[in-house]
Amino acid sequence: MILLLIPFALQGLAMFFDEFYFHRKRGLPLWERIGHPIDSLSVLACYSFIYFQPPTDLNMKIYIALCAFSCLLITKDEFVHTQHCEARENWLHAVLFVLHPITFLSAGLIWKDNLNPQFIALQPLVILLFMTYQILYWSPLWNKK
Repeated sequence: MILLLIPFALQGLAMFFDEFYFHRKRGLPLWERIGHPIDSLSVLACYSFIYFQPPTDLNMKIYIALCAFSCLLITKDEFVHTQHCEARENWLHAVLFVLHPITFLSAGLIWKDNLNPQFIALQPLVILLFMTYQILYWSPLWNKK
């Protein structure tokens, strides 16, 4: 079970550095201010689905489709990132792109085998809180001075 949690810890650490170091260092253009919460929404859809649905064959296929969509969606900002990010941030994004489907696989295995229902229940809340932070912090209304 602990091996299935490692990708979440690594992804959380990488997201922490991306958000609280790189994003704050360079600021985010409008496209990223809009796009990043949309990315989080796609992750929220995946984790909410497995929280609310039993792991049947059909639901597993739906979950895989939601995850595949999220994995493709998160790449949409790379056109902007090539113009605005330094090499270290781009490398971190590559790490996040690798971890993204691995965390979905881990969550799917935890869900399928009912290994840790509390962990599955926590994921939508964590993502919802992070998405709310993204929307509020990067909105023009939040004074960042």
